[in-house]
Amino acid sequence: MTGSFWWDLLIGVTAALLLAWAALLVALVLVRPRGGLLREALRLLPDVLRLVRRLAADKTLPRGVRIRLGLLLAYLALPIDLVPDFIPVLGYADDAILVSAVLRSVVRRAGLGAVRAHWPGTDDGFAALTRLTGIRPLP
Repeated sequence: MTGSFWWDLLIGVTAALLLAWAALLVALVLVRPRGGLLREALRLLPDVLRLVRRLAADKTLPRGVRIRLGLLLAYLALPIDLVPDFIPVLGYADDAILVSAVLRSVVRRAGLGAVRAHWPGTDDGFAALTRLTGIRPLP
């Protein structure tokens, strides 16, 4: 392209990173909660963070579930986001969407009972969490 190996490498790596970032944004849009559930997810975030921490520390859960939860906690702790937090609405929405997607997979793998046992919030909050994850509680 430019004739210089290093410039071509820099351009290629930059283009690959931008393409990967765009693909992640598209994936976030596809797994986002529908309707007013995103607003509920943001409201539940403090309880959900405590839930994720408690689940990640539970040695009775499968290792893959705990690894997912640990990676989620690490991502939330890092100051670098897919969408920077200073961008209105979208900045925090990416965190809520990722939490929602990980919780869906955890509930499907570990079961709703395990999640309910660690839930720190109210029954109404848990009902909102089940709507968010798309998992219906057993009657």
